[in-house]
Amino acid sequence: MTRLADHHFSLGNRLYRALWTVCWALLAAWTPPPLHGWRCAILRLFGARVGRGVRVYSSAKIWYPPHLTLDDGAVIGWRAVIYCQAPIHLGQNAIVSQYAHLIAATHDVDAPDFSIVARPIHIGPDAWVAARAIVGPGVVLGRGAVLGAGAAAFSDLADWTIHIGNPARFLRMRQSVTQSPLPYAPHKTPAPRWHSQHR
Repeated sequence: MTRLADHHFSLGNRLYRALWTVCWALLAAWTPPPLHGWRCAILRLFGARVGRGVRVYSSAKIWYPPHLTLDDGAVIGWRAVIYCQAPIHLGQNAIVSQYAHLIAATHDVDAPDFSIVARPIHIGPDAWVAARAIVGPGVVLGRGAVLGAGAAAFSDLADWTIHIGNPARFLRMRQSVTQSPLPYAPHKTPAPRWHSQHR
């Protein structure tokens, strides 16, 4: 793996990530849950684009902050893994729950050297990646989409749909969408009530 990393990532990139890892460990990884503003400030310092009211828990693992964009109200839960070898974008009020993995890179299994293939991930506004779920490279979760606990998504999820299983399969539409033609106004989107432990 070391030779593969040497081939794909410059020395500058690797030194930057080493510095980031040390600084997060010293300045953020031990901090209590309410200090979201402090952790967001550290992320901004290292190049992440972070909106207002964002919550990132101290035990989250973020690979490369310059590839991370967090819109207003986004949440990264405890022990979530954000493997942003390619850009990862969380929309407004999007939630990535505990132990979930967003994996923006894989290996070309047909290449003799297992070369790295990286593709961006987009988690739409009001979408939820539930506990221990996995989002693969190049996947888009639409607005309000839900990826259930332990599910694995390797293709896009449409707006306001719920998917479960591995590989993820369509379960149903979210009921709030079918009951109201305009369930959520973008400028009035409430924080999701089912994730009070992330407040």
